[in-house]
Amino acid sequence: MPYVVVSALSHPGLRRERNEDSLVIGPWILCAAVTANPQTLVFPLGTPLVVAVADGLGGQPGGDVASALVVRRIASIGAALSSEEAVRDALSACNRAVYEAAGGDEGNGLATMGTTVAGVVVQPGSLLVFNVGDSRVFAAPRDGLRQVSVDDSPRLEPGQRTTFLVTQCLGGTSGYRAIHPHVSAASLSSGDRYLICTDGLTDPVTTDVLDEVMREHDDGRAVFELGKAAIAAGGPDNITLAVVRVADE
Repeated sequence: MPYVVVSALSHPGLRRERNEDSLVIGPWILCAAVTANPQTLVFPLGTPLVVAVADGLGGQPGGDVASALVVRRIASIGAALSSEEAVRDALSACNRAVYEAAGGDEGNGLATMGTTVAGVVVQPGSLLVFNVGDSRVFAAPRDGLRQVSVDDSPRLEPGQRTTFLVTQCLGGTSGYRAIHPHVSAASLSSGDRYLICTDGLTDPVTTDVLDEVMREHDDGRAVFELGKAAIAAGGPDNITLAVVRVADE
C-alpha cells in the first residue's frame, strides 16, 4: 500500500528570542515550539494529507499567535482539501480568522499580527501546492531542486538574494485585506519528494546547498542536515521545514 513519509523540525535559530513558526502535518501540529531532532510521521496515501509551515511576521506583535491559529484551522479541515478551490477558500477563511483574532483597532496589541503559509496537499495520484507570502515549496527530484511556490515579495535588486519584505500574507495590516493565494496542481508518483520551509532556511542557505543536501539524503537525515546548514550560516531567523516523500510498500 502506498504511504507518505513526512520528516520535520522547527528551531528558533540563533538570533531570535522565540520561535514564531508553526507546522501542520495532517492532524499533528507544532506551534512556537522546538524539536531538537527531526520528527518523522508515516501516513497511508488516501485521504488528503496537508503538510504546511506558517511563519509569523517578525517585527510585529503576535506572529506566533497568527501562525498557530492558521495551522490549527488547516489541521481541522485538511482532510476536506481535495481541490484547488477548496484550498483557496480555506486560506481565505484563515485570513479572515487572523483579522478577527487581531481585533482591528481595539487595543489588544495584536492589530497587525500576520503570517505567511506554504504547503502541499498529498492525495492519490496528485498533489496541490499552495502559498501566501515567502515561505516556499520545492519539488526535489533526483535531477535537481525546483521551486514550485510563488514568492510574494518585491523584485530583487541586482546582487540582492533575499528580502525581508512580503507583498501579501495572512493578516498583517490594521484593516482587512483580501488575499490571492497561489495554488497549483501536479501529478504525483511513488518516489516524489517535496521540501516545505520558512525563510529561516532559504534566506541563509543557498538553493545549491539545499539541492546538494536533498540529493544526498532522504527523510529525517535530509531535514537534520538542512537545519544544521541554516544554523551554520548564522541562523538569523526561525527555521521550520518538512520533507515529504511518497513511497510504495
